[in-house]
Amino acid sequence: MNAKMTSLGKSPSKIREIFEYSRGRKQLLGEENVFDFSLGNPSIPAPASVNNAIEELIAERDSVSLHGYTSAQGDLGVRKAIADSIEKRFGTPASSDDIYMTCGAAASLTITLKALCESGDEVMVLSPYFPEYSVFIENAGAVKKTVPTLPPDFTLDFAALESAISEKTVALLINFPNNPTGATLSAAEAEKLGELLRAKSYELHRPIYLICDEPYRELSYGEPSPFMPNYYANTIIDYSFSKSLSVPGERIGYIFVPSSVQDGRDIYAAVCGAGRSMGYVCAPSLMQYAVKECVYDTSDISAYDKNRTLFYSELVKMGYTVTKPNGAFYLFVKSPSGDGNEFCERAKKYEILMVPSDSFGIEGYARIAYCVKYEMIEKSLPAFAALMEEYKK
Repeated sequence: MNAKMTSLGKSPSKIREIFEYSRGRKQLLGEENVFDFSLGNPSIPAPASVNNAIEELIAERDSVSLHGYTSAQGDLGVRKAIADSIEKRFGTPASSDDIYMTCGAAASLTITLKALCESGDEVMVLSPYFPEYSVFIENAGAVKKTVPTLPPDFTLDFAALESAISEKTVALLINFPNNPTGATLSAAEAEKLGELLRAKSYELHRPIYLICDEPYRELSYGEPSPFMPNYYANTIIDYSFSKSLSVPGERIGYIFVPSSVQDGRDIYAAVCGAGRSMGYVCAPSLMQYAVKECVYDTSDISAYDKNRTLFYSELVKMGYTVTKPNGAFYLFVKSPSGDGNEFCERAKKYEILMVPSDSFGIEGYARIAYCVKYEMIEKSLPAFAALMEEYKK
């Protein structure tokens, strides 16, 4: 058997490990007595259009065709609807031939990295980053190169980025709004990032690709993060509907390879080939047809904004140092002791479950997923206050 795969199977991500721990605590104490902030699982319902679309498809479509295979890269009509929405929303040229339907962002990233990377190539990631990036990059045969961002707001460190680019650099993988910090990218940063990547690509006599992981695009509480294909031609978008439509369990998303990408037709062919090699073809047909009908819709994210406002303000009042998020649904809290693991372990005494930041490529913090019911946040506040009092003694 494959020893590496066995090891991965026996060592789940820290997020999943804490989530499974929470299930045991809830069975023992009752769900209402455990403050589980471990998993980024949307807590607001999908817009009515999602269920309506599914019901209408089942009622009106022939069952055989509805549940049958689509084209390997996805249904043509679905891909056209998504391409049209990209043009309408962002002013970016897009066609059905630029879209590849996937089983969510994880599949999109895995396929894209496999399409771009040869053994030993380097892929830069910005820390903090989603832990599974390490697995996806290694699976593509590439090497992860971590580039720090600048706390407390975790903005881009352009000097660090420039010095990290080498002869082996193939891509930069970014995620805005960011998991775990909630940071967003400004238009000025987008401009500067495009300039840097163009200059370094010119030096290397080949493109450095920018991979944008965008499951949280619609979850912004101010100005949305810029759409990077409009700032840098060699950008590939990896998207998921999991958060925007509150359908994480349905695993549906897409890859967008804009026509502006250098060797774009070959890159798209490599995406198709990578999907084929890993069995990521014909994304779930029912959900493809459903998202076609809901491509402009989003869940009501005002509930997340309400949670964010309460949680952030109350934790700061207690004395916690918290990065104020502009997007996604996470708070990034600095450990009062400077040790994120110690902080999360001590919090368990109060049935508070958070994820230590070591998993995200940075030490000394904890991630709180506030995509939970408002009442749970209210009920958890005395526990957070008691936890802080321990550190003040």
